[in-house]
Amino acid sequence: MNDTVRWGILGTGRIARAFAEGLRHVSNGKLEAIASRTMESARRFGDEWNVPRAFESYQALAESDEVDAVYVATPHTGHAEYSILCLKNGKAVLCEKPFAVNASQVAAMIEQARQSKILLMEGMWSRFPPLMDEIRSLLASGRLGEIRTLQADFGFKPASRDPDGRLLNPDLAGGSMLDVGIYPISLSFMVMGCPESFVSEWNK
Repeated sequence: MNDTVRWGILGTGRIARAFAEGLRHVSNGKLEAIASRTMESARRFGDEWNVPRAFESYQALAESDEVDAVYVATPHTGHAEYSILCLKNGKAVLCEKPFAVNASQVAAMIEQARQSKILLMEGMWSRFPPLMDEIRSLLASGRLGEIRTLQADFGFKPASRDPDGRLLNPDLAGGSMLDVGIYPISLSFMVMGCPESFVSEWNK
């Protein structure tokens, strides 16, 4: 049995590049294929990162026998569709956060993973630094007592304020909540557990 996981990436943006760089530092995984909506983009990425195979459609990569697992690095609006496509084709899926843009999409993704009996995981990097292991151990020890309140925020200066770009365009599921708000939400679930009820306030 081959212990090296052959990875494919859907999408050629900034986060796909970060993932490709990460794969260079592991011994049990290699980047085998890249797919984009155009062959030009896929080949350019492939040449830059020395990827053996380039595909001009996400379906072609999902159907490839040369790929074991897929990192879904498309805009948010494609996460559910392309994760399900890969799962149906027997590929383990690591989907960039947020998992999807609504609860029904997430439910469909999980159901397909169960039917396919294959791994589906959200790429929430903020849960895995060593500091988070220490926090989980501290919480489990009970030394802090009962946690009653958590205040969390997350922000950054965007590289672009283009209203048609991925970060700000609502048609691409852009906006602060799905792109960066997911981090403090994930942290709160890790610390406090699943909520019994929600109270929310939005300001545009």
